[in-house]
Amino acid sequence: MQGGVSGFQNAPVTRAVVVASGLLSVVFSAQRRARALGISYQDTITNFRLWKIFPSVFAFQSTPELMFGLYLLYYFRVFERQIGSNKYSVFCLFTITASSLLEILSLVILKDTNYISTLASGPYGLIFASFVPFFLDIPITSRFRIFGLNFSDKSFIYLAGFQVSPLS
Repeated sequence: MQGGVSGFQNAPVTRAVVVASGLLSVVFSAQRRARALGISYQDTITNFRLWKIFPSVFAFQSTPELMFGLYLLYYFRVFERQIGSNKYSVFCLFTITASSLLEILSLVILKDTNYISTLASGPYGLIFASFVPFFLDIPITSRFRIFGLNFSDKSFIYLAGFQVSPLS
């Protein structure tokens, strides 16, 4: 039997997503093109640069987003271990596809307004979709109080999710 941290054992899909996200983020930030990763209406619809969708799905734009995002993706590997790699790969594929289509649809609908010009890049669809089974399936194991406020062990994951959100 092995002792210690299991890492990516029995989680090959999570390993692939974390490695792809990390490598693409580092490559594009080293080339100083991380801000150009976000998809816009002009890039996707007008100029038909569909190749920009793939890196925008996986690459983060900044280092703090990269660190917290990779931590959350790594933490959510527990779902792959629970349901199996095949079902988890379908979950990942579905959430990435659905979030990308919704992003493109929002760009098409809001093209004439000044609300959205460029959408942030990163695997936000996968991360925030993983919070649903996290909320429903992962039990609270400990509770504690800080300055009169009640917290649980799950609070730190929610705070990391708030930190990685493109709105913060």
